[in-house]
Amino acid sequence: QCMALHNPDFSTDDDSWDNSSAEFEQRFQLGSEMTSLSRSASSEKYEILDNLHVKFNLSKMRCCLKCLKVSGLFIFVVVCSILFGIYPDQGVPWQMLAVSPLESFSMNLTDFHDSALLKLDIGGPFVADVVDHQTDEYIVVQISQNEDAGSRRRRQQQVVYNWSLPLSSRRNHQIIRTRTFQIPNRGTIFINIQAFLRESGSVPLSMKHQYLHATIEAQVTVASIILVGVYVLIILEIVHRTLAAMLGSLAALAALATIGERPSMVKVVEWIDYETLTLLFGMMILVAIFSETGFFDYCAVKAYRFSRGKVWAMITLLCLIAAILSAFLDNVTTMLLFTPVTIRLCEVLNLDPRHVLIAEVIFTNIGGAATAVGDPPNVIIVSKQELRK
Repeated sequence: QCMALHNPDFSTDDDSWDNSSAEFEQRFQLGSEMTSLSRSASSEKYEILDNLHVKFNLSKMRCCLKCLKVSGLFIFVVVCSILFGIYPDQGVPWQMLAVSPLESFSMNLTDFHDSALLKLDIGGPFVADVVDHQTDEYIVVQISQNEDAGSRRRRQQQVVYNWSLPLSSRRNHQIIRTRTFQIPNRGTIFINIQAFLRESGSVPLSMKHQYLHATIEAQVTVASIILVGVYVLIILEIVHRTLAAMLGSLAALAALATIGERPSMVKVVEWIDYETLTLLFGMMILVAIFSETGFFDYCAVKAYRFSRGKVWAMITLLCLIAAILSAFLDNVTTMLLFTPVTIRLCEVLNLDPRHVLIAEVIFTNIGGAATAVGDPPNVIIVSKQELRK
């Protein structure tokens, strides 16, 4: 008997096939989304860790730089203080002498060793204005030195410098003249002072000499390095400008002590210009009082009212007010107090405050240069007795 074989039916319904394919696509999309989410989460974690690592490295580097800056400044101050303390103040005494047409003064110097310059100070009844002098009475200072002529020949004395000092008709006041001479060789230095007078008589003088270990070119180079270093500290804001100026002054004192021209403490105190400091102190007090009472705000509001909202009129009034105030007060402080008021007015008028501030800065500098008390350099220049004459 033959059994009937039935073929299996592999055909499925179309709806069930569509449903299964849609479900498969959804599962695939869900899996890909989960994978992308996990990858993004892991990448965000890595980015956060990297940012934390970078911030930690930056903070660590800043701490190292800060410690390095403090250590460098400390070492610099210690070295300058040691140099200033090692070389003592020579305190060369003044030598009193008298010269006449018939009698001159001579002195030999052999203890200069390896010095490069000879600084000579002479005090006497000299003419105050050396440029416009009309006199036939004068003092001549001759600096001579032995000439290196070899071992077989005798060394000859050669005049190296001639320094003429005109005398005043009034002999009741003393003026100190200073000049620096370069030492050409290691021979003995001879100083000869002689007077040329119309009548017989003597001229009282005072003199002192000092040796310097650095040439003029070396001194100019060191001074330039100190000046550039101070400006670098101020411009890059490595330290405060006050501390930068103090470091520069300490370096200058150490350099003077190193070359053999260490000033005494009395001389250093005399260098302080107390007139300028007291004037600046009074100006700063006035500016502080004006700012506390709202004087600058009142001036700005009045300028806005008088201009009636016109831009150029307001800018002109602000610049004129800033220039007038800077002529009698400290121009830097005045500009700093005018800045916030100007910015507020520019915000009201929808203006760029930078151009207005630049115009005010120009006018404050003009006003500060117009008077003798408007700017610290003006005060320093006017306080000099030589310029007053």
